[in-house]
Amino acid sequence: MDNKKIILGVDPGLADTGFGVIEVNGSSIKCLDFGSIKTLPQEDFVDRLKKIDNSLQEIISKYKPNIASIEKLFFNTNAKTALLVGQARGVAMLNIAKNDIPIFEFTPLQLKQTLTNYGRADKNQIKKMIKIFLNLKDIPKSDDSADALGLAICAINCLKKK
Repeated sequence: MDNKKIILGVDPGLADTGFGVIEVNGSSIKCLDFGSIKTLPQEDFVDRLKKIDNSLQEIISKYKPNIASIEKLFFNTNAKTALLVGQARGVAMLNIAKNDIPIFEFTPLQLKQTLTNYGRADKNQIKKMIKIFLNLKDIPKSDDSADALGLAICAINCLKKK
């Protein structure tokens, strides 16, 4: 029986959707890929959503994740921004669901507590812990891809529930 599992983490955003793919094999955790799907404000809104959808489908087709994790949308004081992010998040969730991948959701607070045991950790603390957890050569530069890797790490315990 293959003990190896692949987890996809997604930090949704309209301008920048972060993704991270990790492999868990017993107690071993390895980073397979991470980055971000960028769209430009001058692009048509629907085309931006299609780019997120198509890019996520390519990542899913390449790595065939067993589970996915995505950041829960928290209320933003800027309603317009929250609506745009919510639509990007919906596209990501639909793409994952259409591929029959179980989805787990985590709040930013849960991500911080999982990685640092401190709910008010800053972005640099998160990135340093991701570097340590995944034995990366360098700290991820992009906040969005770092958060996506962190979300994938958060989902490790969910493998037991699957």
